[in-house]
Amino acid sequence: MPFFYDADVEWKGERRGELRSPNLPALGVAAPPEFQGHEGIWTPEHLYVASVNACFMTTFLAIAHNSKLEIVSFSAKARGKLEKVEGIGYQMTEIILRPRLVIRASRDLERARRILEKAEKNCLISNSVKSAIKVEPEL
Repeated sequence: MPFFYDADVEWKGERRGELRSPNLPALGVAAPPEFQGHEGIWTPEHLYVASVNACFMTTFLAIAHNSKLEIVSFSAKARGKLEKVEGIGYQMTEIILRPRLVIRASRDLERARRILEKAEKNCLISNSVKSAIKVEPEL
């Protein structure tokens, strides 16, 4: 059964907009300064990297919960690399995730490593980054 997630954006002037979705707070978005955008506002590039990082976390937490792994803390840093690729244009060519995990028992270290690997393989956003994009304009 498919699930659907809606995100609407409205232009607010210059290279800024407001991102909305039902039952979620609005989020200001803009082009990054490197592309004549604005400092201090979420950009599509940041959101792209953040979505991979957030998905990795939630996937890991789900697998850890099902595996009864006792977590003390979890955090992850993510860094995306945007490059100009010949014949394609700008593309996010790499995202490095650096999770930091503290578990209750040292005897679970190897199991925790396996769960992290499983989360990497099963993150739906990571597995979807080559999704088909269809543009259906209304003029």
